[in-house]
Amino acid sequence: MKILAVYCSKGGVGKTATSVNLAYTASQNGLATLLCDLDPQGASSYYFRIRPKKNFNSKKLLEGNIRKYIRATDFDDLDLLPAHFSYRNMDLKLDRKKQEATALREALAPLAEEYDLVFLDCPPNLTLLSETIIASADMVVTPVIPTTLSMLSLEQLLKLCKKIGVDKTKIHAFFSMAEKRKSMHLDTIGKYRKYKLFMKAVIPYMAEVEKMGITRKPVGAVRSRSVASLAYERLWKEVEQRGLV
Repeated sequence: MKILAVYCSKGGVGKTATSVNLAYTASQNGLATLLCDLDPQGASSYYFRIRPKKNFNSKKLLEGNIRKYIRATDFDDLDLLPAHFSYRNMDLKLDRKKQEATALREALAPLAEEYDLVFLDCPPNLTLLSETIIASADMVVTPVIPTTLSMLSLEQLLKLCKKIGVDKTKIHAFFSMAEKRKSMHLDTIGKYRKYKLFMKAVIPYMAEVEKMGITRKPVGAVRSRSVASLAYERLWKEVEQRGLV
């Protein structure tokens, strides 16, 4: 079982759309996939129309007592561990654990026989939870809008890796919400995509992705050969090629 975190400390860069669509694509390729919604706002859970059970909370997650709280989605080979509002206090729970760096990996370990791949849809924070996520994941996929502030968030992520002693080669960035009509976007993509850190796939800014809030489905489940669906398929293929699966 491999763990892939979709993480960026900056909000509004397309983390949840990436998590949902990559998890869906992985499941459509025959991989038993679990999407773990770690954001207390619960956007991934909303997209799949799933709410957590009332007796579930962050404490139970970190204890590894999660199997009975996992819910099936409407799609084969794709399950969801929904978010809970108590996740907003996850840092406090982690601070009390002696092995906080590997807490998430240990919590998910009992599921190794059931899933090939676990996606973590992560909150936009730069906290102890962020350190735990990065340390626990086999691969960290980070969406980057081709703007100055989003590039700054990527630099902060690389500095965080150095600070906590995590090999930065597990970080794999891609440009998200890119607009061809904006010269800054084009210039930034042209300048940075040559670096190995960046995958070649670019997810353009599309109304089709925004409409996930209305359809409450991955884009590929609405139109399998749409521009958005094909863009996420290209991104998934690069994730595969980089050795995750």
